[in-house]
Amino acid sequence: MLDVIEPATEQVLRQVPRAGVDQVDEAVARATAAFPAWRDVTPAARAGLLRSLADTIEAELEELATLEARNAGKPIGDARGEMGMVVETFRYYAGAPERLTGDTIPAAGGQAFTVREPLGVVGLITPWNFPLTIAAWKLAPALAAGNTVVLKPAELTPLTALRFAELAIEAGLPEGVVNVVVGPGSTCGARLVEHPGVAKIAFTGSTEVGRSIAAAAAATIKRVTLELGGKSANIVFADADIEAAAAAAPGAVFGNAGQDCCARSRILVQAEALDDFMAAFEPAVTGLRVGEPLDDASEMGPLISAAQRETVAGFVPDGAPVAFRGTAPDGPGYWFAPTVLCPVERDDRAVTEEIFGPIAAVIPFRDEAEAIALANDTIYGLSGSIWTRDGARALRVARAVETGVLSINSNSSVRVTTPFGGFKQSGYGRELGPHALDAYSETKTIYYATEGN
Repeated sequence: MLDVIEPATEQVLRQVPRAGVDQVDEAVARATAAFPAWRDVTPAARAGLLRSLADTIEAELEELATLEARNAGKPIGDARGEMGMVVETFRYYAGAPERLTGDTIPAAGGQAFTVREPLGVVGLITPWNFPLTIAAWKLAPALAAGNTVVLKPAELTPLTALRFAELAIEAGLPEGVVNVVVGPGSTCGARLVEHPGVAKIAFTGSTEVGRSIAAAAAATIKRVTLELGGKSANIVFADADIEAAAAAAPGAVFGNAGQDCCARSRILVQAEALDDFMAAFEPAVTGLRVGEPLDDASEMGPLISAAQRETVAGFVPDGAPVAFRGTAPDGPGYWFAPTVLCPVERDDRAVTEEIFGPIAAVIPFRDEAEAIALANDTIYGLSGSIWTRDGARALRVARAVETGVLSINSNSSVRVTTPFGGFKQSGYGRELGPHALDAYSETKTIYYATEGN
């Protein structure tokens, strides 16, 4: 059995069976058996089942939010918003089965056209930071395209995935279409990647693990999409609304206790605005309410585990240039106060490595060219922000920064209706928006001869 620990109390929240290779094989077999009938469900009927699933999740939103808040240690307000996004994701992709259109292409001697076909059994390997939300980004388009799925959630946070599988049956999805296995990535995840009956792997997690998945998937020529690490930059020019940029910055880096691949943990501020920015940023950080996940007033919860807290603490050794920090509760729980480093050397670990914790490094820059160079000085390219009142500059910098998702005068990263994914070692492929369906289907070309041979 697997002990699922509650991060805010360090107590066992629940025990669940721990799967191994045999359970993965059984899940793939169930998904394989269910695939032909699910593929043949009419588009309108499949759309109706996905709408039913969205309604079923919405009816249990508070239960799911409470479970997510306790299991992942996130504030209940954030958890409610995330479960709302799960509902929105399934509603959005409920429109997809009737819109999987192809093309007609002129061809000599006949007519050519394309159709979209499902891949088959899809393996979904998801992280612990946004457990059901990120799973939904993969589940909804995969199911809409006619695939069956085997979902392997992170061992630290499996509870909402297991509840989701129950809700899928309640909503009317056939047995075997959605399967969940809870076990170690080194065994269960690896088996999904190597299994010859799995057509595709969709993975969200660390860049290191993503590399190993891409390499292992090559043996069976599996389709792979990877959403990996990030080291995003929040670029604040001197002509920006400094008060607004400073007020928004804590949410962009300390949200989910910094355990977010989109976290803007590098805050680049034009040198002449640095003092004003820091003066406005400090009360926004020190005023952040770090507390119990089920307290409606909490804005940040604990880190996910003792190991994660130890890793994060390593970025703030004795003598680190701490400009200011917030507060965190004493006693049980994997708490870590939000921390701002400044000044920092540009080769400092906090500047170059993904932290996955509530630490921000503030770095001054001289001009537009240096801001772009600093933003791009990383192996990652997932997200970022640009704050300026100069519209032409905003667009120039947005085109020059090597990252998959950018926002101007905001810190927004993810919308259900728009593509999400990274450049460079932040991964490849796109989730969400209309483009996600391409990752869960294949193009088939059909030629119909109309003239004799």
